[in-house]
Amino acid sequence: MSTWLFDLGNTRLKCAPLQSGGVGEVRAIAHDDAGPWLQALPAGDVACIASVAAEARRVALLDALCARFTRLHLVRTEAVLGPLRIAYAEPAHLGVDRFLAMLGLCGSGPALVVGVGTALTVDLLDGTGRHRGGRIAPSPQLMREALHARAAQLPATGGIYAEFADDTAHALASGCDGAALALVERSLHAAQALLGAMPVLHLHGGGALALRPRLPTHTWAPYAVLHGLARWHALRIA
Repeated sequence: MSTWLFDLGNTRLKCAPLQSGGVGEVRAIAHDDAGPWLQALPAGDVACIASVAAEARRVALLDALCARFTRLHLVRTEAVLGPLRIAYAEPAHLGVDRFLAMLGLCGSGPALVVGVGTALTVDLLDGTGRHRGGRIAPSPQLMREALHARAAQLPATGGIYAEFADDTAHALASGCDGAALALVERSLHAAQALLGAMPVLHLHGGGALALRPRLPTHTWAPYAVLHGLARWHALRIA
């Protein structure tokens, strides 16, 4: 029986086969309103799906997968699963991408899980897998786009990071990236004070690449959500 894992984000669909309980070769497909991205989908027996995309995009994916798979499992956030216990009183208020990223990483000691996509999310796990809460902020790219939307003379892209920039494009890159860096670094220090130990910093998401050179020591987990889906499958289906 073949099982595939699907992570539908706001700009890309990432999918991979489940192999020996882990994540096989990952495919990344940019999605838009046209049909080609749906035509590139694999086929199999079981599909496990996590989605934070708009309703119309999610429905389009599910409709397409119905024609290619025998069983579909749309994953939702749970209050407790395996070693993970989330902090939210209302599980539905915690994005399934954050839930799965934590599920895939929890159990190996204190961890600060940072995802950078459309939003920048920060979640803290203690050594037992208890979620101690998190933060949500605009990603650097979303900051740039919001500034450009309100003041068109401010470019939405470009610029090189500097601590004190000498050009507007550079200042925008420095300010928006710097805001994200400061949030992560402050969260690390607050986590250390709360837990009495410095957590391991885990980073994922396409927008994280630009931040990596300036962040403290960390692990790079680009497919954290897919690994969480694999663990979800092991706990709920296998």
